[in-house]
Amino acid sequence: MKLGIVGTNFISDWLVEAAEQVAEVELDAVFSRKQETGDAFAKKHGIPAVYTDWEEFLQSDIEAVYIATPTYAHCGQTLDALQHKKHVLCEKILAVNEQEAQKMFDCAKDNQVVLLEAMKPDFDPGMKRLEQELPKIGTLRRATVEYCQYSSRYDKFRQGEILNAFNPELSNAAIMDIGVYCIHTIARMFGMPKEVKAVATKLSNGFEGMGIVSMQYENMVAEAIYSKITESVNRTVFQGEEGSILIDKAATPHEMEIIYRNGDKEIIPLRPAPNNMIYEVQEFVHLIREGCVEHPYRTYSLDTMRITDEARRQTGTTFPA
Repeated sequence: MKLGIVGTNFISDWLVEAAEQVAEVELDAVFSRKQETGDAFAKKHGIPAVYTDWEEFLQSDIEAVYIATPTYAHCGQTLDALQHKKHVLCEKILAVNEQEAQKMFDCAKDNQVVLLEAMKPDFDPGMKRLEQELPKIGTLRRATVEYCQYSSRYDKFRQGEILNAFNPELSNAAIMDIGVYCIHTIARMFGMPKEVKAVATKLSNGFEGMGIVSMQYENMVAEAIYSKITESVNRTVFQGEEGSILIDKAATPHEMEIIYRNGDKEIIPLRPAPNNMIYEVQEFVHLIREGCVEHPYRTYSLDTMRITDEARRQTGTTFPA
């Protein structure tokens, strides 16, 4: 499968490194608005073709596209690629809102090509292991999925320089960047909640820097706790009537521990790949090979967008898009 890359940032570097380990994938082209940026990326990864013309890129013989541009551009670029009969792996968060996401999935169905959100927890074996271990802690009553990571770009913001990562004009916010990992994990495991309540902290330019989204289910409550302006020492915790399961990292789990109500402890061995994006590339290839256009991941992505939209409505986190 000939894969074209859209976007030349560090996330694209990680995806390329993962894709190089998947035998069915051939890195064929990169699109960049600037020739020099595209040339540097292509040279770094041994990619043969560089395009600065969007239409020429889509008319080339690539069969699939990986999109890693700012969120506001996802919908338009994805629709263009799908209409050219290209399969699309689009970086999270899939779209600005549910309406855009639904339009993207409808277009994929109409053109009989695969659209998949590059949501790492969906494909990581550690999360699958979590689902297998949950019965050990009895009836689940609370899930606290936490991802708080001090952004490497926040120091610049504090010095007065606003980079893309902290620019709400590009549909950026902490909930869209890393909070989505927490919300998606909850939506994937438990579906749509009965009720959503959200609070958030805004920075001086209106950027949403951190927040909490509480989700009420029939017999339990789930919380998504996220931040780009603080670092957390807490683990993600699933609390059951017979004990708790603790995970070190919500998006890339490396360690899992069960602490039972009687005090006993159990370490669950996880052996993640050095770059867990390999799992999403493998699943993308699998869905294409099987012709699975209407795959279950669509539901997870759409539920996540609905929850995120409602949280943003409550906190007044809006974008030009």
